[in-house]
Amino acid sequence: MLDISPKTNLLEQKSYRYSLQDIPEPNLYRDVYNYDEVPRVAFNHRRVPIGMPKEIWITDTSLRDGQQSVEPYTVEQIVNLYRLMSKLGGPYGIIRQTEFFVYSKKDREALEKCQALGLDFPEITTWIRASKEDFKLVKDLNIRETGILVSCSDYHIFKKLKMSRKQALDHYLSTVSLAFESGVMPRCHLEDITRADFYGFVVPFVNELMKMSRDAGIPVKIRACDTMGYGIPYPEVALPRSVPGIIYGLQHYSDVPSEMLEWHGHNDFYKAVSNASTAWLYGACAVNCSLLGIGERTGNIPLEAMVMEYASLRGSLDGMDPTVITEIADYFRKDIGYDIPPMTPFVGRDFNVTRAGIHADGLLKDQEIYNIFNTEKILGRRPTVMLSNTSGLAGIAYWINENYALSGSQAIDKKDPLVAHLKEWIDEIYAGGRQTSLSVHEIEEKIETLCKGRFRRL
Repeated sequence: MLDISPKTNLLEQKSYRYSLQDIPEPNLYRDVYNYDEVPRVAFNHRRVPIGMPKEIWITDTSLRDGQQSVEPYTVEQIVNLYRLMSKLGGPYGIIRQTEFFVYSKKDREALEKCQALGLDFPEITTWIRASKEDFKLVKDLNIRETGILVSCSDYHIFKKLKMSRKQALDHYLSTVSLAFESGVMPRCHLEDITRADFYGFVVPFVNELMKMSRDAGIPVKIRACDTMGYGIPYPEVALPRSVPGIIYGLQHYSDVPSEMLEWHGHNDFYKAVSNASTAWLYGACAVNCSLLGIGERTGNIPLEAMVMEYASLRGSLDGMDPTVITEIADYFRKDIGYDIPPMTPFVGRDFNVTRAGIHADGLLKDQEIYNIFNTEKILGRRPTVMLSNTSGLAGIAYWINENYALSGSQAIDKKDPLVAHLKEWIDEIYAGGRQTSLSVHEIEEKIETLCKGRFRRL
């Protein structure tokens, strides 16, 4: 049978629908996932078309998946993080949703206080266990959408749930029916999709979900979860690891609309950001992230990274305020006490700090030579240098100008006698066995000694 595709407006074959393959033994893809070796990347040379949706957005799991990996946040911290996310996402809600737990009294108190702020974005959603009591709780809290765990790989179906594929499918469908009965929109978390039999289980299962959704008159959202970070963004990679293949397949073989399709990834193999961008490019409207990438094991997709990816792909921030990224990082450091690795892009203390003298010389002449973009304008952070035995005269001059906010005729260059005296002092310290960088306090004290009162401390 031929049908006009609403996505491509072309005649496409719809004659074959994938059916559940209820196999007696699990398919663990041992040729790819041999537990004693690094997972292999298999290619089948099949390409699928890029098809970015008209709108794309970010969703957040900082208060759910992220919170499982750190000390639990207080109610006040949750409210403040929610407020900061709303400020970052801007008036058009590019950060569209965030999910909450609802199990404890504290969870519900934080959720209700965030609701009381009356902010349009991010929309508050939940993540619950599959029980009538939890669905009723969500409904009573006036929540429109909730996440439900529906693990889809044989690793989970056979090994964790101790079920067959047919038993798992029936169990999941009965669970989702409870959401429809409660009038709540289900968001189905297809856990471990990058180790799942895509055509033997995932597509038949999602087809049933879409049929139930049509019958109930309530949308169903599909969250493709790369739980172990196995996803691969390259074209022509074979399933189950192909991110393009997964996104295309869910749209093409299960008719999942782009606005109902979401990618959730982890960073075990350093591919969280590239996989999320690939999901956008191939048709998912939403990518699910967490602030600073905090999450299970190596973490989730860093939300701040996808703000930058959004701007790169769309050519605009569309109302988002990236300077709030620095506010968020400061809040995690100072108020929550979270230790951000110093060289983490955009949020680390030293992400735009140089130690190399040759780089500092470039910064002294023109910031654009060695700074990724105007970090002062975009993130509210000027590029700086850290003084050590590799800083050189240019690095010392740049540090003085930045630390004392000297510009124009007041700025000094590397030929200033003070710079030469400081370099001699620094070289002596490191010749004596010093290994660490010099602190601001140490340098300021030495400058005061060398030329008392020349510069006003900031």
